[in-house]
Amino acid sequence: MRSQIKLGKVFGIEIGLHYSWFLIALLIVASLYSQFHVKDPEWGNTLILSMAIVTGLLFFVSLLVHELAHSVFARSRGLPVKEITLFALGGVSQIEKEPASAKTEFWMAFAGPLTSAGIGVVCLAARLGAGAASSPLYAMISWLGYINFALAAFNMVPGYPLDGGRILRALIWWKTGDGERATRLAAKTGQAVGFLFIAWGILQFASGAGFGGLWISFIGWFLLTSAGESYKQVGLKHALEGVTARDIMTNDCPSLDGNLNVQHFVDEELLKTGQRCFLITQNRDIAGLVTPHEVKGIDRARWPYTTLSDIMRPLEDLHTVPPETPLQNVLEIMGREGLNQVPVMTNGHLDGILSRAHLLDYLRTQAELKV
Repeated sequence: MRSQIKLGKVFGIEIGLHYSWFLIALLIVASLYSQFHVKDPEWGNTLILSMAIVTGLLFFVSLLVHELAHSVFARSRGLPVKEITLFALGGVSQIEKEPASAKTEFWMAFAGPLTSAGIGVVCLAARLGAGAASSPLYAMISWLGYINFALAAFNMVPGYPLDGGRILRALIWWKTGDGERATRLAAKTGQAVGFLFIAWGILQFASGAGFGGLWISFIGWFLLTSAGESYKQVGLKHALEGVTARDIMTNDCPSLDGNLNVQHFVDEELLKTGQRCFLITQNRDIAGLVTPHEVKGIDRARWPYTTLSDIMRPLEDLHTVPPETPLQNVLEIMGREGLNQVPVMTNGHLDGILSRAHLLDYLRTQAELKV
């Protein structure tokens, strides 16, 4: 879940929105407008709409604070956090490494619901100074208080990867001492919870709940899919265990003179050979790397007048790894940096290239042989 719209940074963590956020934001504002209108139509349409918008925005601020609690705790334990994305089902923190212990996993997961419950307590306590129970401010604060309690309760559902599912994983991990087994069991529980949500949503829809029932089913589908992916990741981690970059890198990446123009490169090398990664040399030394990605950034009319040296990614700007780097770490680097190829180097000397295609081929072979 990546952000399409960047909002800035909080505590050094990038905050962004996924396009699906606008859908849920619109639905929440419409729902709040309807609730406030039923509560006291005498407030007037303009005031009610303003209340709905402000309350909805404050709700998303509380969601962001919930996710920040996860992220800040993770960073305090040395786990890098790339960004927080708000989307249709709430928010997600892009924590780039798994916690090293069950204790860290437990408190990192529990920090979110605890924060939401704390916000709920503060909001309900603040009602004492919000005037009469029939006032707009009282209605806004009350709704925010109750919804944050509901958010805390929902996240405690033991459906991995919800916070409750991660807490369940931490407890199983602590009890068995096996993190992989804990993830498998928590993921299976999450899939079961997802099936229950889907069935419940369908029954609600059939009973006349309308969109609310479909929304419950959608949440169930999300849990089912996410838990299934988490289960697959355990298998992936196991498949990569003990394998290093040296084991699957290739050193047959073609070398081309940097003075070649892009038109010749596309016509004679890229299209005819099927290769997607080329080393570029200058004065017989390797100077950089060119892939189809660099070519796509150049207007076609400029191809005959642009050299490979002009578009290559210089070797010193590339993220490189030593040959003994575990393959799991290489995969994390590729995901974090958005890379398709990683040069493998020793003391400034290029040993080979490791690409996503090599990783996929390796995993495909393992799957075919049922290793």
